[in-house]
Amino acid sequence: MKPKGIPFFLLLLVPFFAKAQYVIRGKIFEAQSKEALPFVPVIIKGLNIGTQSDFDGNFVIKTSQLGDSLIASYVGYKRMARAINKNLQTQEINFPMSNEGGFALDEIVVDAGENPAHRIIRNAIKHKSHNNRNKLAAYEYETYNKIEFDLARIPKDMRNNKLLKPIAFVFDNVDSTFSGEKPSLPFFIIENLSQVYYKSNPLRKKEVVIASKITGVENESISQVMGDMYLNINIYDNNIIVFSKQLPSPLSENALFYYKFYLQDSVFENNQYLYHLSFKPKRTQELSFTGNIWIADTTWGVKRLEMSLPKEANLNFINTANIIQEFSYSDSTWFLSKDRLVIDFSPTKNTTGFYGRKTTSYKKFVANQAKDDAFYAFADKIEVSEDATKRSDAFWAENRHDSLTQRELKVFKMIDTIQSLPIYKTWVDIFYMIVSGYKEVNNFEIGPYTNLVSYNIVEGLRLRFGGRTSQLFSKWYELNGYVAYGIRDEKWKYALGFKTFLTKKPHRQIVGINFKSDNEILGQSTNGFSQDNAFASLFRTTPNIIFTRVSTTQAYYEREWFPGLTTRFTLVGRELTALNGGEYQYKKLDGTTAEQGSITNTEARINIRFAWKEKFVGEGFTRISIDTRYPIIQLNYAKSLQNVFKGQYDYHKAVMNVSHRIRITPILGYTDYVLAGGKIWGTLPYPLMELHGGNQTYISDNAAFNMMNYYEFVSDQYASVSLFHHFEGLFLNKIPLLRKLKWREVLSAKALWGSVNNKNKAALIFPETLSALDKGAYLEASAGIENIFKIFRVDAFWRFTYQMPRKIDNFGIKFGFQLAL
Repeated sequence: MKPKGIPFFLLLLVPFFAKAQYVIRGKIFEAQSKEALPFVPVIIKGLNIGTQSDFDGNFVIKTSQLGDSLIASYVGYKRMARAINKNLQTQEINFPMSNEGGFALDEIVVDAGENPAHRIIRNAIKHKSHNNRNKLAAYEYETYNKIEFDLARIPKDMRNNKLLKPIAFVFDNVDSTFSGEKPSLPFFIIENLSQVYYKSNPLRKKEVVIASKITGVENESISQVMGDMYLNINIYDNNIIVFSKQLPSPLSENALFYYKFYLQDSVFENNQYLYHLSFKPKRTQELSFTGNIWIADTTWGVKRLEMSLPKEANLNFINTANIIQEFSYSDSTWFLSKDRLVIDFSPTKNTTGFYGRKTTSYKKFVANQAKDDAFYAFADKIEVSEDATKRSDAFWAENRHDSLTQRELKVFKMIDTIQSLPIYKTWVDIFYMIVSGYKEVNNFEIGPYTNLVSYNIVEGLRLRFGGRTSQLFSKWYELNGYVAYGIRDEKWKYALGFKTFLTKKPHRQIVGINFKSDNEILGQSTNGFSQDNAFASLFRTTPNIIFTRVSTTQAYYEREWFPGLTTRFTLVGRELTALNGGEYQYKKLDGTTAEQGSITNTEARINIRFAWKEKFVGEGFTRISIDTRYPIIQLNYAKSLQNVFKGQYDYHKAVMNVSHRIRITPILGYTDYVLAGGKIWGTLPYPLMELHGGNQTYISDNAAFNMMNYYEFVSDQYASVSLFHHFEGLFLNKIPLLRKLKWREVLSAKALWGSVNNKNKAALIFPETLSALDKGAYLEASAGIENIFKIFRVDAFWRFTYQMPRKIDNFGIKFGFQLAL
């Protein structure tokens, strides 16, 4: 027999004739935040062997040679070297890179002549329209979003807190399982699979949510706002809006005005040269980005992008915001293939806060195959498939663009476990009460808690109890109401309401009926505190407020035709009774004066509200608007119904309101304006006219004339303009001692023109405090500082016309509360 050991002997000789294959893999991440760093070059010292980290910060090097160490270097981060163990054929080397003491862009010196980076940027800007996918007549693609929110920077001693003992196991699990991740508590994670359609002429966009898996909150609208249409950042736009802040794109037409650019390197990849440029803001604390961009030669399109908000930026509650994008070239167009947005929220830099991460991938691009206009609908539309939230695990396993990591699988399980604990329900209840003003008790919500106790000159101490049914009671209808009692006037006030959805899809339709009998301040702006709000009681400038007892019955029907267009039809009857011992006076035909204790009126109203491309969060009766870049137009028409339900008057009323935010340039801030006008045809008493909204509190009100008193001016035709300009720290950021405070300047101006026609003047007798605007326009203006301690605003107001006898009364200081990024 032939010896069987020969083949084995030959195998033993193989290592002597073949070079050994070594594998080095690892991850590069930011040392403090533990967030992955993509596109970082990694090389073996002394050898021309290396690679760069991928989109997720991972890298793999396969080589037959080894050096002593592995080096990672990246603009803005400290160069880092790690030892290589030559005795291991496969090893893992991670790089926690620090941006403290790292290579700064200021250290680069450009010799006389043009900065070579400027030529590249100018070419990229010149070719923007060619490289922007929106140049195509139509396109569509599939997008996969994965979003997670964590409670971040949890102190080690927090796990010993009695309130957190029920979930102490979570902290142990995070520390032992999620190696390399910063200590955090996941509380919300979502996966979203959508098909997106775009057409350029006419401009239409539609997104269909195919599948949505939400853990941590139950709300279908989250599936919409977390989709591609809301969180998509286009580097080719001149300005990029992030959380309502406008920042210049590094490829803006005026990019060289906002940024300093530096050419770092050029590499040959996939048969093309890529230029690696770094950039940073030209001016400290200006709202702009810092980062790196890779631009392809010849096409001048963006291949990769990594940018973040600089630490000095005048922003609140955001410690870091990082955007990473990668593009692929297809059909002569650069399409976005991967996208990551990372935001770190917290009150201050090192305190416990929230950490959000959105990762998106794009596949199955189809170019220039437009569908019929009817397919895209009239406005930008997001549809959620009926079975989007009912997809099986098998469906997700087959259709995910990237499989879930072990960490993410455990996050899903962990959140499910936390939600089953009683302590979780307690936290949710407390948070809901702070945000909404209502305390949930089984199927009922008690509140608003700011209106439970108040004080005014008519009622004295006022006690109120009320609330509404919760969504646990019904998601289709709501009962609400309250009772209140004044200790001084010894009278009861009350309200009762009912509303229900007729349909939720494809159009929201709501009907409702309300009855209310309570004291009101006629003409008070809807933006101000209600008369029985505790803050209004504390901060009134005078106790002598004129109250009217108003009994109102109304029924309405509301329909949303598409997102942004809503109509509402209302039939309302009101009885107004003068308080404070007064009665309404008027002149008879014979010229004598008469009095009446109350006014009864019935109106039919129609309201049309149009806000192009406005979107909302929420499915219930109360929704939150995610704003719109277009003007919001409101039209109101009312016709009195004389002799219907005791209606006493015959008139027509038309009102129009236009509001809009104009973003001038990122450096100059933005301007909000409100235009309003109205006219009444007919003869009617002054309480039914336009009583212009004053403000007799120390709290500023943007919807009111802040230096005007209640019951001071009345009109039956009027026009007004309100302007508010926010400089976003343009001037204060230039002052070193104030720069760290991040205060922001704001100016406002308001003008009002109005009149009362001769018929009404002849028939009415105004109270001593009330008059028409017969001497021209009413004018007031203010200058203030906002963002004081991130939540306060202080304004100085001046009244320029219809001045008070005492000069001091034409000037006022008011403060306000606001939470803004």
